[in-house]
Amino acid sequence: MKKIINTPNAPAPLGPYNQAVLAGETLFMSGQIAIDPATGELLSGIEIETKQVMKNIEAILTEAGMTFENVVKSSIFLSDMNNFGIVNEIYGSCFNEDTAPARETVQVAKLPKGVSVEISVIATY
Repeated sequence: MKKIINTPNAPAPLGPYNQAVLAGETLFMSGQIAIDPATGELLSGIEIETKQVMKNIEAILTEAGMTFENVVKSSIFLSDMNNFGIVNEIYGSCFNEDTAPARETVQVAKLPKGVSVEISVIATY
């Protein structure tokens, strides 16, 4: 059985999907971009974008009764791999290095709304 997870503390979906789906004890989160949920404003600049993405992820985790410690897998999509260092530093500040999730980081041709970074996670209780 699945449970839909949505919170007003993260951006509303841009299409026919939900912020996250809880299936059993596993949370599958949709990719998050740098939209400020309070204003609906799309933020720009790799540092600001990454910080907002991580805030959005945290808000959805919280709604599901989880924290970053519950994350077991992350996927990071960058429009420019030259931004890897900045994204990695901000992303890394949210995790304990000893228990950090598995992860891949890839450069893609284009991301929704022309953003620089999109991150999705899978978490479990």
